[in-house]
Amino acid sequence: MRWLLAFIGYMVFRFPGAFLGFFLGTILGAGSSGRIRTSFQTTRVSAQEFELRLLALASMVIKADGKATQSELNYVRAQFVQFFGKDRANEIFRIYNAEFKKSGVTAMEIGQFLVTRTRYEARLQMLDFLFRIAKADGNVSPVEVRKLSEIAGYMRISAADFNSIKAMFVAQTDSAYTILEVSKSSTDAEIKKAYRDLVKKHHPDRVRNLGPGAEKAAKEKFQRIQEAYEAIKNERGF
Repeated sequence: MRWLLAFIGYMVFRFPGAFLGFFLGTILGAGSSGRIRTSFQTTRVSAQEFELRLLALASMVIKADGKATQSELNYVRAQFVQFFGKDRANEIFRIYNAEFKKSGVTAMEIGQFLVTRTRYEARLQMLDFLFRIAKADGNVSPVEVRKLSEIAGYMRISAADFNSIKAMFVAQTDSAYTILEVSKSSTDAEIKKAYRDLVKKHHPDRVRNLGPGAEKAAKEKFQRIQEAYEAIKNERGF
């Protein structure tokens, strides 16, 4: 429990940290004994269990295209060093390489683990983080997108939300419409409603209590939504 509280407290000062702070912060009701209570069940979960599974998902994304680029590896390692300090980060990587990796845990098992222990908003933040890892080498390849889509499915993230986040990292035709989770055939009224719904879902005020890092990350995503809406407004003239 000591590590979990330190983890949450430290995470909120950088973007990946903001993601992790939000991720763990949305786990429902951690008790002092390390027992995490959720709306589904009550179970004992240590911070290390989340750290190792996060690292496993990062590894799956990095290896998805058959080549682990140095920029992606450096990105992940640098974030863990920032999260915990060099010694703690090295310990996490040591345990992962020596023990956890050999367990053969699958993306499906990790997805099920997360679904029963986190809120939907936390899993959206996790997907955003995984896209940032894929983008660390400057490009999110089609095979990486397929792996991210697979992971999102196991985390029960809707296709609309997946495509919205994807459009923030992968250039595509009509990306502004995809970000707003609408189509070019949608009416002006439908687009305005979709925009209002996304504003409510991703407004920075929803994570303000998690610290400046979480708020900054939310503002970046919120800005992309605003830009998409403005692009459609200019195109349609409403």
